Amino acid sequence: MQDSDTWILEVVCRDQYLNLSLYEREQVSPLKAINTIPIDFSRIECLNSEIIALINRATKKKKYNEGLLNELKKNARLLYDLILPREIKNRLSSLGSVNLILSLDERLISIPWEILFDGRDFLCLKFNLGRSIRTQNFSIQVQYRSIPEKPKMLILANPTGDLRSAYQEGIYIKNCLIKRGRINVDFKAQEIDSNYVRKNLRDYDIIHFAGHCEYNYKNPQESGWILSDGWVSARDFLTLGESSALPSMIFANACQSARASSDILDSHSQSNIYSLAQAFLFAGARHYMGSFWRLDDDFSAEFAEEFYNQISNTQSIGKAVRLARLRLFNRYNYSIAWAGYVLYGDPSFVLFKPKRVLVSFRNRIRLHLPTSIKRRISVFGLGLAVIVTVLTIMKNAPSVNPKAYLLYSRAERLYTEGGNNKAIILLNQITEREPTYLSAWRLRGDIYFRLGKFSEALGDYFDYARLSEKEGNHKHLASAYIKIAWIYHMWGFYQKSKEFYQKALNLSQRHRDELNQADAMARLAVWYIDKGENEAAFSLLMKSSEINRQRNRDPEHRFNLACDYFNIGFLYAEREDYSAAKDFFKKSKEIFDGLNAIPELSDYYFDMGEIALFEKNYNLALEYYQKGLNLDKKLDHRFNLSSDYWMLGEFYWETGKLTEAENYFKEAIFICREINNRPVLAGVYYDLGLMYKQMGKIQEAKDYLSLSLDIYKHIDTPDYQQVKEDYLALE
Repeated sequence: MQDSDTWILEVVCRDQYLNLSLYEREQVSPLKAINTIPIDFSRIECLNSEIIALINRATKKKKYNEGLLNELKKNARLLYDLILPREIKNRLSSLGSVNLILSLDERLISIPWEILFDGRDFLCLKFNLGRSIRTQNFSIQVQYRSIPEKPKMLILANPTGDLRSAYQEGIYIKNCLIKRGRINVDFKAQEIDSNYVRKNLRDYDIIHFAGHCEYNYKNPQESGWILSDGWVSARDFLTLGESSALPSMIFANACQSARASSDILDSHSQSNIYSLAQAFLFAGARHYMGSFWRLDDDFSAEFAEEFYNQISNTQSIGKAVRLARLRLFNRYNYSIAWAGYVLYGDPSFVLFKPKRVLVSFRNRIRLHLPTSIKRRISVFGLGLAVIVTVLTIMKNAPSVNPKAYLLYSRAERLYTEGGNNKAIILLNQITEREPTYLSAWRLRGDIYFRLGKFSEALGDYFDYARLSEKEGNHKHLASAYIKIAWIYHMWGFYQKSKEFYQKALNLSQRHRDELNQADAMARLAVWYIDKGENEAAFSLLMKSSEINRQRNRDPEHRFNLACDYFNIGFLYAEREDYSAAKDFFKKSKEIFDGLNAIPELSDYYFDMGEIALFEKNYNLALEYYQKGLNLDKKLDHRFNLSSDYWMLGEFYWETGKLTEAENYFKEAIFICREINNRPVLAGVYYDLGLMYKQMGKIQEAKDYLSLSLDIYKHIDTPDYQQVKEDYLALE
């Protein structure tokens, strides 16, 4: 299966010129635009040598710093400018994180395409990247094996017995995949001879090799994997593939040689990798991934863990590689380990089809929990409500007018009880008489948000920011930036929301404002979750929760810690580790109970209901949903109710009660339109379209999928491609 939205960058070498074309794979046109540029291979080789020298120096001494990364960026940007014409660069810069196939001549394989730098991003960190090589030596009719629903995998770890780290890597990956349960894993370690590999290789769909490679650049077909009694060469792999296809995917996490070497990389490194990749691809492998140098144990194991976690989570091969790179890039500061891999094959290929749970609607964008749960992490985890204590009021408000304190205290109490309109009347009195009472602007914005009046909320938050800046109150200003970002986030304006989150984070860090620093990190975590970058989100939540744990005597930090626990629980639920998810949800609830933060429990009940639903405990799920719904009705929480009805629609759909499901979906649509909740509205349209498809109402299905598609076109999340695929399937 292939992801849509795949682009091809075709580069053909003609003497001292390059012909380049960039086009969408689905594009049907008899014409193709070609850019021709002169190329100076001596300059390319010079830049390659400088990049190799940088990597060798850093890897040998294990010294990674900002200076190294900056030098790498400079050389990689020069290479980018040298190789690509302006038209291609402009087009690439306008694309999102799409699949990008590098269709290259064999003469161009030595160029480190993956680390070309455009001034903002490395190519392999921006795109789901894979190489496709045009060769003149291709005379073999390639045959591919079909991939079963639960593929078989063989892990070959430390065949020669002298790489303890390779053995540990194999064990680590085995345990990770067994826990995921989507792959049948066999593990073979130490004293692995060449006869064992030749006999058993064709029995598997996936091979992971962690050991030594021997590369022979004078005779590439003699390059191969070192085993306890010799090696199996590229020539052997080609021979094995003549009678039946080799595994669909090969991941060789291997070092260059069994011998110690003074140079980790040389000018032949790319060609060395390709010599083995070519043999496997000709023998029926769809994908080959190799490493240019032996990475530190932690790096290679973590990359492999994230890669296999992502492909078993129905991500495409290319996206899994990119997310694994980003995990290393984000977690290890200036390390360049993420640059050590190359993927040969179509990056859009999806190894695992999405799971089906009872009915077809579970084949969704987010496959382990319904998309609607994203609203639950967003609102619950980050709706920083004001905790009802006079101490907090006095700490945050600049006014010394006792009447203003009294009015604010009454408004806050009404807010927690659901008396939203009465609270607004009191807050209006404060803002009119004493506009510098900053907390009043914030609380009124929170009430408008609850009611689904986003424009009014945004207006109050901007006034809150303006007055905070005028008063020189950096804590309130950071809080205002966060609130503004949250509104844009909920509207689906992701770039604008991130800008304000970053402003809040920079301001709070500069003034050592730990409360807003942790809050900004946590909200950015939700931003990354919406983007499908769960590891980046997890990292931010770890930092946020640590700040809040250290200061949990402060009720606001304790409140935020409960939010962090809840969001961490959500991420465990995404991994299908429901036991850990429930533990964190319960930790969160205990803190909220202690703070008497009753309004926040709606989200706890709905997400516990989601887990009960996935565990097929339908009575318990409905009990949780009803508790959450009653709370939101009591508070007149219009924003939450739009998702409540959506999730109840999904519940009744799964349990086969389609009339009830349809009613709840349409109630959700009514509220979403009323409050202009675009992301949730798009999700409800999508679900209703799939349900109508299941019912055989094809025209209705097309209508609602089209409505969903129209919204997702303007919301920068991964959802668009899945909806587009389902819509085109109906066409």
